[in-house]
Amino acid sequence: MPVATVLLADPVFREHRTGNGHPERPERFDAALDAVAGLDLQPVPARAADTDELLLCHTAAYVTTVERESAALAGTDDIRELTTGDVAMSAASLDVALHAVGGVLNAVDAIFANGARQALCLVRPPGHHATANRGMGFCVFNNIAIAARYAQRRHGVERVLIADWDVHHGNGTQDIFYNDRSVFFFSSHQAPWYPGTGAPAEIGEGDGAGTTMNCPLPAGTTGEDVLDAFRHRLLPAARAFRPDLVLLSAGFDSRAGDPLGRFTLSDADFAELTVLMREIASLSAAGRLVSLLEGGYDLAGLSASVRAHASALIR
Repeated sequence: MPVATVLLADPVFREHRTGNGHPERPERFDAALDAVAGLDLQPVPARAADTDELLLCHTAAYVTTVERESAALAGTDDIRELTTGDVAMSAASLDVALHAVGGVLNAVDAIFANGARQALCLVRPPGHHATANRGMGFCVFNNIAIAARYAQRRHGVERVLIADWDVHHGNGTQDIFYNDRSVFFFSSHQAPWYPGTGAPAEIGEGDGAGTTMNCPLPAGTTGEDVLDAFRHRLLPAARAFRPDLVLLSAGFDSRAGDPLGRFTLSDADFAELTVLMREIASLSAAGRLVSLLEGGYDLAGLSASVRAHASALIR
C-alpha cells in the first residue's frame, strides 16, 4: 500500500544558526517537528542538492557567491550576512540549505515514483524570497521554485501551480517564473509590507502573461478574507490552468500574533485553506500536493498552525 503523505524533517535543519534574537532560528524546526508527533506521516530523507539542481533556478554567479562566502566561515563560530541581502549565514548554513533543496526534491520523487500523494517539508532556511541571483529575506535558495523546475525536468510535469499564503509576498518565486507560462504563481500577502512587491498589476510578462496572480491585503486581514481570495480567485484560475502538480509555500507568519506579520489567521483557517488546496490538487493533479514551510516566527503559534495544516493534509 502506498503511503498517502510523506514528511521531510531532517535534524540537519537545526544546524543553520542565525544568531541571538534572530526570528528565523533553529527552534522553529523543533516547534514544527513537535507539531506533527503522532501523525501518520512516512519520513523521507534529506540529501544535498547538487550544483546542476541549483542551476535549474539560480545563476552560476549567485551559487558561486554563496559557496565563497560560506567557505570564509568554515571552522568559525561567526555569523555574517550574505552580501546579496538580509540572510544570516553560519559555517553550516550552505550545507543545511543544500539539504533543504535536496530533501524537497526527494519529496517530489516520492510523489511521482514512490506512490505518495502529499508531502510536508519542514525545511530551514525558507526559500520564497530568493531570486535567481540574490538571497534575501532569510532565504538562501528558492526551494519551491527548484522543486517546480525539477518536477518538470525529471518527471515530465508540464504545468505546476504554486500557491503562497505567507504574510510576505514570494517575490523570488514570482521573479523566477514571471515569463514562464508553464508555472502559475498565486500569492496572498500583506501590503504594504516586506518586500514591497506583489501588486495586482503584476500578472507576468511575455509568455508568462496571465500566469501570476497577486492578492495584496491590508494589515488586520482575517482568515475569511484569505479564504475568499483562495476560493474565488485561485480556485477558478486552477480549474482553467489545470496543473499536473500543486506546490504550496506554507508560511505561518500570517497567523494572528506573529511578530513579523499583521494578519489574523487562526489554526482553523489554515486547516480550511489546506482542505481547499487538496481540492485544487484533486482537480487535475491526481491529488499531488507538496507543502513547504516558509515563515512563522512565534514558536507556539507556528507549532499550533503546523499541527492544523498537517492534520488537514492527511485527513
